[in-house]
Amino acid sequence: MQALIEQLVKLQALELDRARLTRDARGLPGEIARAESALTAAEKQSATASAGLSSEETLRTRLEREVDGHRQKAARFRAQLDVVKTPAQAEAIEHELKFATAEIDRLENEEFASLERSEALESDLAQARAQVELLSASLETVRASMTARHQELHAELAALNNDREALRHDIAPEWLERFERLAAARGTGIARAQNQQCTGCSMGLRPQTWNQLREGQLVACDSCSRLLYWDLGLAPEPKPPQPEPIPGQGRAIRKPGHAGA
Repeated sequence: MQALIEQLVKLQALELDRARLTRDARGLPGEIARAESALTAAEKQSATASAGLSSEETLRTRLEREVDGHRQKAARFRAQLDVVKTPAQAEAIEHELKFATAEIDRLENEEFASLERSEALESDLAQARAQVELLSASLETVRASMTARHQELHAELAALNNDREALRHDIAPEWLERFERLAAARGTGIARAQNQQCTGCSMGLRPQTWNQLREGQLVACDSCSRLLYWDLGLAPEPKPPQPEPIPGQGRAIRKPGHAGA
């Protein structure tokens, strides 16, 4: 029975290692996806900043055309002031001249604001492009690292599978089937008993079950149904022998009575 217990404990360790390696392998694409997502976000920021710069340049081109148009109008109005014949005509031309001058001031202010926005966008674009370069290099590093790690995991998993198959071949079919059924349902099929408890579910054990385990038997936990075993290596050390008491030792000495008492 002790040989069977050792085989099942080893098999469970192999199964847990296989599960861990499988989880690690499944997590590798996630690391690449996170690196790709970070790069995509940086590229989007770069594209947004670049589009903003193009938009501001287009805006300033339009503003410059409008400023030129109002300047030409103002020049014509000034020329007309020299040949007006009535005060009403002069007043109307002056009104148009003031409007053109005000529009020139407004449009030039918009141009200045656009230039300030462009300066900020150029800074954002430079930072975004630097981030894109950094994250592009990081992505390639992650991909190379994940490829190497995948090969390592594949090799480790192949070695574990070989050990697992060899070990399963040595275990009696009825015990193997029972163990695998429990492992599929509970995550583990065998658990150590310690301090009169199942370490798989932490439930206490009946005295009879505890005694059976201490005798080296393999029994089922009444709570979780896992196969239970007792590790002889965890048995408490025997107490050192105590010296036999000497007859009369430790008794209180009776004091003699006083005379006349």
